[in-house]
Amino acid sequence: MNRLPPLNALKAFEASGRHLNFRLAAEEIGVTHGAVAQHVRALEARMGVKLFERLPRGLALTDEGRKYLTPVRRAFQMLADATEELRPQQAVLNISVTPTFATRWLVPRLGRFTELHPDIDVRVDASQGLANFQSDGMDIAVCQGTPPFGPGLIADPLFAEEFFAVCSPSLLEGEHALRTPDDLVDHVLLHDSHGLWTLFLDKVFAGRSKPKTRSMNFSQTSLAVDAAVAGHGVALVSDLFVADELADGRLCRPFVHSIAAQHSFFVVAPRNPRKPEIVQRMRDWLASQSRMQHSRN
Repeated sequence: MNRLPPLNALKAFEASGRHLNFRLAAEEIGVTHGAVAQHVRALEARMGVKLFERLPRGLALTDEGRKYLTPVRRAFQMLADATEELRPQQAVLNISVTPTFATRWLVPRLGRFTELHPDIDVRVDASQGLANFQSDGMDIAVCQGTPPFGPGLIADPLFAEEFFAVCSPSLLEGEHALRTPDDLVDHVLLHDSHGLWTLFLDKVFAGRSKPKTRSMNFSQTSLAVDAAVAGHGVALVSDLFVADELADGRLCRPFVHSIAAQHSFFVVAPRNPRKPEIVQRMRDWLASQSRMQHSRN
């Protein structure tokens, strides 16, 4: 080890070799221009070779300097890489949720979680299928259904949904104003993948004939909600996903009728997760958000 030149001299040489300027090298290292020049002179004297040509406006590497700079730079990079590997890594949490739950509930609130847990890097996978937690790398999931969801999995209830009709306030006015379910005959029903309009109409019109209605179909609830906000018809949606639109008046409930969801939302995770500490933190946070939602309702 005593064959190595002083580390400060090597740092001064490497920085000067990149900038070809003692002043810029000094600013990077945080020492004076004179200190850098002195370190380089000492290194040249120790090695018995000239590393730089001193020019009126900067420096130029000699052949020996160019030959030496490459391995010195590589050695500093290896030290930086080794140091980085020892630092605590950002914890990554992969969460699987349905597209509608992601866009209309989780994403608007996710900033609160990252503020509370800045050491966790959350990665959201929005898909309709249930995570298998093995081949897909998921750590936790929020999904609709009925437990059990699979062997080795635990499920915490998150929300029980209520579905009701919503529309733009503009549909409450005019010749075909929407006031009661009977008025749906003059409006477009906005269907999504849940397909609950039939159940809703069966309940509301029990014992009498249902109105003949027009329909528009969407693959996701978010699209049906957007269409309702635009005044294209009436959507049947969960109370979880339209709270903001109802609060700011972009949507309204034309009548009080509702139906309970067939399936509730659950937080699902392996009984023995790969990252137990951060999975528990997400479970606790989701539960706290659920309590807040219930208290507002």
